[in-house]
Amino acid sequence: MEQMGGVSGLFYSSVPVIVFVLLNAFFGLTAAIWGSIGSAVAITVLRVVRKEPLQPAISGFFGVAIAAFIAFRTGSAKGFFLFGIWASLAYCAVFVISVVVRWPLAGVVWNALNGNGTAWRKDKPSRYGYDVATLAMAVIFAARFVVQRWLYDGNQTGWLAFAKIAMGYPLYAIGLLVVVWAVRRSDKRLKALAEEEPEPETDAQVEARLREKYAQAPTPET
Repeated sequence: MEQMGGVSGLFYSSVPVIVFVLLNAFFGLTAAIWGSIGSAVAITVLRVVRKEPLQPAISGFFGVAIAAFIAFRTGSAKGFFLFGIWASLAYCAVFVISVVVRWPLAGVVWNALNGNGTAWRKDKPSRYGYDVATLAMAVIFAARFVVQRWLYDGNQTGWLAFAKIAMGYPLYAIGLLVVVWAVRRSDKRLKALAEEEPEPETDAQVEARLREKYAQAPTPET
């Protein structure tokens, strides 16, 4: 939630899309393009004034700017959604490939952000859990691509906007629940394995053990 800008971030991400659809319906494509960009700029300024995290606003602004540029170049309102449609397919491919090469992205990203290293990869059940979480995210992006591409081909701009919002953060949150399951499962297993491992001997303990060993060893006969 922090990465997405909290609850307000969920709302802000929907505003440029809603503005675009409404202005396109009443005033045409040009007004819709500038209106969506203007709303993205306004959201960024609002976050600065309220001292809220800027990363979600900046990434959202660039996303809207790219979408608006594509709509301008294609001369079609549905072009506004084209970048997001193909981005979903690209994300799906990346998630699937990460599982195939045995570096499931859910595990890589989570453990990298939390500085946990790669111990989870050595535990097969932990890696399996992250495989499931990563594939769940892949399914979500695949669903976005299939549904939104179908609406795009059908020139359903209004439904495209609805699908983009409904299949955005709400669907993403469901995927994150699977990631949380994988994280907790892995953390529990790694903690149990760590408790089972014997503590490493200190230098003093090693020396004492060796002294005891050689003291008990039989002396050779002369």
